[in-house]
Amino acid sequence: MRADEPSLARLMAMAQRGDRQAYTTLLTECQRWLKSYFGRRVAPCHLDDLVQETLMALHHKLATWDSSRAFLPWLAAIARYRWVDSLRRIYRAAESELVEEIAGFDEEPAIAARISLERLFAQLPDAQAQAIELVKIEGLSVAEAARACGQTESLIKVNIHRGLKKLTAMIEKA
Repeated sequence: MRADEPSLARLMAMAQRGDRQAYTTLLTECQRWLKSYFGRRVAPCHLDDLVQETLMALHHKLATWDSSRAFLPWLAAIARYRWVDSLRRIYRAAESELVEEIAGFDEEPAIAARISLERLFAQLPDAQAQAIELVKIEGLSVAEAARACGQTESLIKVNIHRGLKKLTAMIEKA
């Protein structure tokens, strides 16, 4: 059988009236159509589950199809909703994995690095340490750092340059 609109609509109408053989044929043809539909949209590992979910949704919504309307757009709408739901599940799973990964992040190395950085900054003049902190660590622009420090933009650039040069020398010496 070819899964065309008139054939599927006829099978659906017969299935709604209780014809089991028509219903079985309808599900088989819909399964083929759905594999083709989802084949271009989902990873192969999700294909069978999504087809089965859609067939279950079709079963639950069997009575809602209006025989005066086309069948394939109705099926495509159900398939699209199932596809969007599966994307949401996939993204939620990826999001929760990321949250678990962040929660498992060991803060001790970051804390130790910050303490080391504070010790290095203590050996710099305050203006240089503050300029490096604002621009290189906090991510402010030179203009924003200049406003925050009450210095000119040129002085901020000079302080960053000189401070980084001193930090490099201290690290190399150590």
